[in-house]
This record gives sequence, structure tokens and C-alpha cells, in this order.
Amino acid sequence: MPRFAANLSMLYPELDFLGRFEAAARDGFKGVEFLFPYAYEAHELSARLKANGLQQVLFNAPPGNWDQGERGLACIPGRQAEFRAGIGKALAYAQALECPRVHVMAGLLPAGVDRESVRPIYVDNLRWAAAEAARYGLDLLIEPINTRDIPGFFLNRQDQAHELLAEIGAANLKVQMDLYHCQVVEGDLATKIRQYLPTGRVGHFQIAGVPERHEPDVGELNYAYLFGVIDEVAQQCGWSGWLGCEYRPARGTQPGGTSAGLGWFARWK
Repeated sequence: MPRFAANLSMLYPELDFLGRFEAAARDGFKGVEFLFPYAYEAHELSARLKANGLQQVLFNAPPGNWDQGERGLACIPGRQAEFRAGIGKALAYAQALECPRVHVMAGLLPAGVDRESVRPIYVDNLRWAAAEAARYGLDLLIEPINTRDIPGFFLNRQDQAHELLAEIGAANLKVQMDLYHCQVVEGDLATKIRQYLPTGRVGHFQIAGVPERHEPDVGELNYAYLFGVIDEVAQQCGWSGWLGCEYRPARGTQPGGTSAGLGWFARWK
């Protein structure tokens, strides 16, 4: 049966961030993910996880200047030292939070630069970062993201991601398969799940309704069917990862809005 992790950067927006751990546990989640932990001391986050019986399953490495629109450094020329420092910081947090995987955002293509010209930088950065993560038994993830939500993002398709993994050849470098992004760019989700999950190179799923990015029972996707596909294939290949609930509650910041929208979750938790 799929395991679902609450994305605390998006769910429970009416609560302060630290209050979201308890809310997620109360609603039946056993795992959590979020974008970034770095505004808080690791021991503070660890205490929240333990107090609520939660497992940290994923967070992102530092993305550069997020507030100024940066969305990762891995493909950016001249930022390698900053990228490496960020990976070091992320791995330290991962150890403290007992989190087995870290997402490394690719970044935006610099103006006037094509993908192939920065690809070697991206590959070299990922190869170095994967080797560092392997020292601690951790996985690094790369995520194709649609260009409607993040125009100019370096990595957009599942086949691109898996080609990069084959080139880099690091066993602990895997794909974060976000079904929302994949549907916007490619579609044919069930076929892609059946194609890629048995390879052992899918480290994590994320879900959201399409196109509004609300609850997974809102929009054009039949997630009940897709969860069944994931469950079927996972049992066949021995996959035991998580599905991150990275969506914006349709009720917004209405008190209790996230919890009220979890009807889809009841049959699976």
C-alpha cells in the first residue's frame, strides 16, 4: 500500500511551520517532507519529528537565492563552490533528521545559454554530490519540473533524467517522479510508472491534482487508479518509498482546510 508524506511547505498553511508537524500526525500521516529546513536548527526539527512519531523522508538542498527567483545551482556556471557548500549543509541536516534522501534542484538556464552548454557542469556537480552523499549512505534526487510553473528550468522530462542517471552512474542518484509535473509536460503516467519504477532509479513520488495543483481527487487525473498501479508495480519490484503530498489545499488558509480536504486519503492511510 502506498505510503504518503505530508508536504509541510504546502499543507496546513493556516498554521505556523512548526505547528504543522502535529497537524500532519493528527491526520494520520507517518512521514513528512518540506522544501527547506535551514531556517530552523536541526535539533528543533528533530524534536518535532520525534514528538509526533514522524519520519522525515525528503527535503531540498539549498537552491541559491530562493527569494530572488533562483531555483537551484547545479547547472549554473561559476557557482560550483556555493553548490558544494550547500550540499555539505544539506547532508549535515539529513544526518541530524535521519532523512535518507535529499532533492538537488537543477536550476534555471542562464539567459542566452542553451541546455547542452551547461550540461557538463550539471553532470560534474551531480557526480561530486552523489559521491559525497554516498559516504553517509544517503540518496540524492533530481526532479523534472514543468516549464509552466518554473519557466526555464533545466530538467523537464523523465527520459532526460534517466539518461543523466545512466551517464553519471552513481547508484545513489535517483529520480524524484512528480506526477503533477509529469502530467503537465508528458502525460501517459501509468505507462511511465510501469516503465521506470522497476528500474530501481525512482527514489520518490510526489502528487497533486492537475491543473490547479490542489488535492489529488480534484482535477483531470484518476489518482485512485494511479495509486493502484504504483502499489502493483511496487509489490512486483520491491519498491518501498513514499508519495509526497505536494499540493496546495483548495480551501487555502481556511482553518482546518487541509484536514477537510483529506477525504481521498482516508482509504489509503
